[in-house]
Amino acid sequence: MTASGKYSVLMVCLGNICRSPAAQAVMQRLVDARGLTERFHIDSAGLGGWHVGDLPDKRMRVHARPRGYELNHRARCVQASDFEDFDLIVGMDAGNVDELCDRAATIEQQNKVVMMGDYIRRYPHYDYVPDPYYEGSEGFELVLDLLEDSCECLLDSILQQNNILQ
Repeated sequence: MTASGKYSVLMVCLGNICRSPAAQAVMQRLVDARGLTERFHIDSAGLGGWHVGDLPDKRMRVHARPRGYELNHRARCVQASDFEDFDLIVGMDAGNVDELCDRAATIEQQNKVVMMGDYIRRYPHYDYVPDPYYEGSEGFELVLDLLEDSCECLLDSILQQNNILQ
């Protein structure tokens, strides 16, 4: 837990404009729905700085909106301080996880890094959340489906492992 007493989760993808801001929104809604808003801090960041300050990709916002997600996060880069400030850092794919582990300064920081795909349950053919950037509508819908599934499982895991009562 952070100094604020909240359990903090950082969602990470390559540019912080598709997968990670969507994961942030999905996880935040789950936390809110369970009455845990005051117990969690959810954020997102990217590994690259191409889109810093930008809203999420318009296509992701368009696909998220009918599901009730308003993606208004401004893209930012993962910072060295994030490894201290967050309890859990969630990469969307193996490349993200490898890069995060390379950036971690200690074994303890590396141990905070997990892959979102490890929490996918309802889609057995996926072990990561694919980047929809060069895909059509079906790619964005798939990402949202995978995130809704995996975030629920991730939240259950966090609650159980950290004895956070609902």
